[in-house]
Amino acid sequence: MKRIERKLNQCKHILGNPYNAITAIAIAALVFLIVVPVWEIIRTTLIWSPRDLRLTESAIPGNFTLFHWIRIFHSNISKTRLYIPLRNSLLIGISVSALSISLGSIFAYIVTRTDLPYKKLFSFLLMAPYILPSWYLSMAWLIIFKNERAGGRPGFLQALFSFNAPNWLAYGLVPVVVTLSLHYYAYTFLLVSSALNSIGGDLEEMAEIKGASRFTILRKITFPLILPSLLSSFILTFSKAIGTFGVPAFLGLRVRFYTLSTMLYSSIRSRQTVEGYILSIILIVMAMLTIFMNQKMIGSRKSFTTISGKASRKNLVALGRWKPLILTLLIVFIVLAVLFPTGILILNTFTLQDGVYSLDNLTMHFWLGASNPEIAAGEPGVFRNPQMIRGFLNTMQLVLTSSIAATLIGILFGYIISRGRSKFSGKLVEQVSFLPYLIPSIAFGAIYLSMFSKRNLFIPSLYGTMTLMILISIVKYLPFATRAGTSTMMQINQELEEAGLVKGAGFFARFKKILIPLSKRGFMSGFLLIFISAMKELDLLVLLSTPSTSTLSSLTYTYQELGFEQFSSAVITIIMIITVAVYLASEKLAHADLSQGIGG
Repeated sequence: MKRIERKLNQCKHILGNPYNAITAIAIAALVFLIVVPVWEIIRTTLIWSPRDLRLTESAIPGNFTLFHWIRIFHSNISKTRLYIPLRNSLLIGISVSALSISLGSIFAYIVTRTDLPYKKLFSFLLMAPYILPSWYLSMAWLIIFKNERAGGRPGFLQALFSFNAPNWLAYGLVPVVVTLSLHYYAYTFLLVSSALNSIGGDLEEMAEIKGASRFTILRKITFPLILPSLLSSFILTFSKAIGTFGVPAFLGLRVRFYTLSTMLYSSIRSRQTVEGYILSIILIVMAMLTIFMNQKMIGSRKSFTTISGKASRKNLVALGRWKPLILTLLIVFIVLAVLFPTGILILNTFTLQDGVYSLDNLTMHFWLGASNPEIAAGEPGVFRNPQMIRGFLNTMQLVLTSSIAATLIGILFGYIISRGRSKFSGKLVEQVSFLPYLIPSIAFGAIYLSMFSKRNLFIPSLYGTMTLMILISIVKYLPFATRAGTSTMMQINQELEEAGLVKGAGFFARFKKILIPLSKRGFMSGFLLIFISAMKELDLLVLLSTPSTSTLSSLTYTYQELGFEQFSSAVITIIMIITVAVYLASEKLAHADLSQGIGG
């Protein structure tokens, strides 16, 4: 009896410690919201369901089976449902990673390590693709290169210059790789720029004194120091590229170019649910293998100690006679990759008839027009459209709620991780909170569709509710929020917290009065990162969105599917304006730093 009482007292003491209680709640929530859903879809693929009686008479609902896995990997549907989409996804992932990392590294070096003028302006313009949705470029690409063979009406180039783009240039692998590369290079640019800025100039200066050439310094000093950032860039880019849905959907579906993500979407939509879950698991495994290979490649070179201080002016590479050429190339790239596509999308919102760019074809109908049965099936302009207004309100409710909630949870998790780095609990929270990053967004949406389309323990069915969309957004962005929170908490000395403890302040009082005020900049960085991600999110919500919970991004996809390109362009323009405005305000007023929440 005394032994039981002693054990109970020990439990009370452990749980009575606020840190332990919060950690226990955090672990339980993470397991329920991340581990359980993943296990649920794995379990679903291994048992017969009543629907399987349509496939084979030997199905016994509730019994264990490998039938679904065998059917996907080795049957007459395997080639079209798995192997061709898998090949396409891998081609996209490898090609986009190579192009993105090359572009991002070159731009980062030019901006941080040379005497390039107008660096702040170039930095913002080069980072702009990250702020904007990945699929805005694919929409612009369609408008520019669309041909009459598969697009119905001529595109910009055909209408103005009689250039009828071949199908391989207008749709499929090439445009998908190009548009994704022009978006994801920003990851490398952000991370490598941050790494280069953190490297002191002393090492390079000493190498120069010793007579080392610029190439030798790059190869033996700079490259090893930024290698972790390059590999983090590869993880971010490859895992995003293989699982992205929007761009392959816009540029691939009309020519039957399928990837794992678009095939997953097609399977779920056609009620081949188990097939979709298996494709989700394959995407998750691919992402996990990418992380594993990254850890092996970095090995003992995971971290470096660099000399403090940033590179001084004398350590910057003088561009000399190459400066005009490099400036010209940068300007051309920014115009072609950022400004021109944006301008094309905006122009498209004012064209009454697709593919006609004369002055008499300009109109304000798609912004302000009343319903007209002869235009877009009677859809009124976006500012007079009840569906658009509902989508805007849903979007703001979603992004603001999920951004604030995820950022606060990230700070709390950051506290647990930073104060418990030597404890199993701290390491467990760090590892489990990272899991959503391993799950491609479209797969994560499929998982939550499975888990919350019916009553689950004490939680009622959430399908078709804004609650589910907010919940999945919070969980999906936890890795970014936790990283930003951990980075912030690591910078707050524990002595400040101990001083509050001496004064008799309880845990929550210390958290409110000391930790939260000191983490304001980290909070804004995490909030900004999640706000931008949620604002442009399509892949995560495309399976969960309903007419009553549609967001601006899902409306964009719906309009594009219906062939209402002007409406689609108008909605994406609104998304871009809101996102850029919030970014500029956060950077100016709160000095938020996007790079604090991404990468590794």
